[in-house]
Amino acid sequence: MKVQPFQQQLPIIGWRELVALPELGIQEIKAKIDTGARSSALHAFDVESFELDGKRMVRFKVHPYQRDAHCTVTAVAALLDQRQIRNSGGQTQMRPVIQTIVELGGDRWPIELTLTNRDVMGFRMLLGRQAVRKRFLVDAGQSFLRSSTESRRGNNSKKS
Repeated sequence: MKVQPFQQQLPIIGWRELVALPELGIQEIKAKIDTGARSSALHAFDVESFELDGKRMVRFKVHPYQRDAHCTVTAVAALLDQRQIRNSGGQTQMRPVIQTIVELGGDRWPIELTLTNRDVMGFRMLLGRQAVRKRFLVDAGQSFLRSSTESRRGNNSKKS
């Protein structure tokens, strides 16, 4: 079998990266790059749907940092859809879906995000395969390849 070279070399990201969600007011959140998950997910709580000028909207709160309940971001976004999503335990749950911009290593692009409570999960955000497809290659043995680990919260360790 002959391996075809890539027409264009894609940038490489690690299995975890720091990303920003500027439209939601989130300057930094540690995301697990999960090619096993089709969709991306964001930790959200106090989720409420409402209408504004005839448009379906959703308001929610986010604790962008694991083990930090004091830093809270309140965000509002257009409600794109409500979808049945199978979680990591194999159970399906109805989740609100929004579209927003994600920023990683200077690149910005739109993604769909499901909103769910990820309090017990290790990461506040999953970046699923739809979000990284045809944009990046994932090196499962590396972390923070396209993001600085010197965050505004003083996290300068690559082992976080």
